[in-house]
Amino acid sequence: MRHRPPIATLCLAATLSLGLTTPLHAATAPAGVAWLPAAADADVDKAFAQARAEKKPVLLYWGARWCPPCNQLKATLFNRQDFIERSKAVVPVYVDGDLPGAQKLGTRFKVRGYPTMILMSPDGAEITRLPGEADAPQVVALLQQGLAGGRPVKAALADARAGKRLSAGEWRALALYSWDTDQDQLVSESERPAMLAQLSANCPAAEGDAATRLLLKALANTDEGKGLKADAALRERVRKVLADPAASRAQIDTLVNYAAEITKALAPDAGADRRAFAGQYDAALRRLQVDETLSRADRMGALSGRVDLARLGLAKAELHPKIDAALVKQVREQVARADREITDGYERQAVITGAAHLLGQTGLWADSDALLKANLARSHSPYYLMSQLAGNARKLGRKDEALNWYGQAFDKSEGPATRLQWGASYFSALVELAPKDVVRIEKTAAQMISEAAQDKGAFYERSARSLQRVGSKLNAWNQGGAQAAVVERLKKQLDAVCGKIEAADAQRATCESIAKGMQAPAG
Repeated sequence: MRHRPPIATLCLAATLSLGLTTPLHAATAPAGVAWLPAAADADVDKAFAQARAEKKPVLLYWGARWCPPCNQLKATLFNRQDFIERSKAVVPVYVDGDLPGAQKLGTRFKVRGYPTMILMSPDGAEITRLPGEADAPQVVALLQQGLAGGRPVKAALADARAGKRLSAGEWRALALYSWDTDQDQLVSESERPAMLAQLSANCPAAEGDAATRLLLKALANTDEGKGLKADAALRERVRKVLADPAASRAQIDTLVNYAAEITKALAPDAGADRRAFAGQYDAALRRLQVDETLSRADRMGALSGRVDLARLGLAKAELHPKIDAALVKQVREQVARADREITDGYERQAVITGAAHLLGQTGLWADSDALLKANLARSHSPYYLMSQLAGNARKLGRKDEALNWYGQAFDKSEGPATRLQWGASYFSALVELAPKDVVRIEKTAAQMISEAAQDKGAFYERSARSLQRVGSKLNAWNQGGAQAAVVERLKKQLDAVCGKIEAADAQRATCESIAKGMQAPAG
């Protein structure tokens, strides 16, 4: 779901074994599916060998313990009996982002965002990327289609863009493809708006839900002239979807997550037309908000979409938006009910973090803080909630409080990749909010370099980006050579780490690039 708060601004199962030499992270694969944990290339190669022997595809799931949408998958998809049954027809592989070789595996399979699910043939070719944000039955149906021998989505995309005839299943696969986790596998991010617009134009209206989904995805990605151009016919097509309970429910994830974007694409100018369209959109979201057949996260998402519509025309950073009192009351009531009724730990991590973000978007900052604090002891990853508390305090100008929460979040974080990510957030906050606190800034950077030295995958994927972020912040802090002595000490520490990485290891170049960028300015 897009309505999760970003970490930087943004359940325990028995340990399974594939002969791993390092213990699994505390939160292993979710129960129900016979996941094979993978911590290195050898583990994945073993899984593919099994897949070839059994003539089964491989389903690769990449996630993290703290990640709210990952927890939502555990609460609503991986525990479904139909998903569990279909998982018997694949070799399911689970990569926890904090396992020893997980970030290197991320490079191998071109995955960055949590969660990512990839269905692959036994020989390692991608069939499709499954959408973690879609309604669970749709994901199950897409998985079933892949198991039935459907063509790789890459081939279907090439034919669709060439104007060739596609089957209904192929259009469905394109419509449900996880474009948000594509990582430039099918199309670059910059080309995505035009590509989705082309798919929407080429998809026959007779394809029903697939045609509608491609249209909504194209509108959601339309921005500053990229993508679809709004006209009366497009507006009428979307109005019909909004007015139809079954059609709007089938498209809930896109309608909920991109309410403001779709509205601005179809009614780009503020005024009566936009207000009228937003009112129709809001009516559809109100229905979804109270639809008991949906998960709590989806219902909360519908309410978040309504708040996004209410904020249209306001500055993104507006802290105290003027929102209708009745809507504010519904936000408070729905959040309180979710907090009161949720008993599953996975669902709590997914819903409460989103609810706290929603309260902030509504301007209810004290309520957001209270909810997060009350759930610290109930979360299996309290450091995520601490980061949200830090973000709240920072937005409200409470710098010392923000730094205290960022520091606690880093201190409590678990797992090598997670600690580097949370450490980078804390370090960035220190540089930006307390640039004169030289001792704490150097100590934090030095600690991160020390931890990177103990992590054999510290210069791959997310971990590498965390360290690159620290390097960039150090350069900004050292503008004009004001902190040259500190940066030189840190550079020597990092140089020593780089020197211990084998020359043939791709991480060596990444490490040296970060260290080189830490050179004190000449003169």
